Amino acid sequence: MDERLPEPPSEWRYTLRVPQDPLAPAVLLTSELLTNTWRHAPGPASLSLKWADKRLRASFWDAGFLVPYPTGCPEPYAEGGRGLALVELCVDAWGSFAMGPAQGKVVWFELMSGVPGRVAA
Repeated sequence: MDERLPEPPSEWRYTLRVPQDPLAPAVLLTSELLTNTWRHAPGPASLSLKWADKRLRASFWDAGFLVPYPTGCPEPYAEGGRGLALVELCVDAWGSFAMGPAQGKVVWFELMSGVPGRVAA
C-alpha cells in the first residue's frame, strides 16, 4: 500500500486572518507552537485550550521527547529559529516537560487577562 501524502499543487496560498482583538496574540502563538509540533515531532499531536481564573492556557502534546528551548537570535536571513523567542516575548508564562519514557512531551503557554495587550475577560 502506498502511504505517501499527495504532493501539494505547484502553486497555493494560505491566509490566516487575525482580527483586531485581544485574542489575536493567542492565535499567533498557537500557530507557532503547532508548527513546531508538525515540523519537529514524530506521530500524533494534540492541542488543549483552557480558560480559568482570567487566564488562557494552551497546551501542546506530541509524541516527541526533546523539550524545546530558545536558540537565541538567528542569522538575519535564516528561515527559522525565531518562534520560541517570539513566544517568550508575548506570553506571561510558558514551559515544557517530558511526560516520561515513550509518552511524549507537553509545551504550554499562558496569557493572563487584565494585563495591557493581553486576553480580555
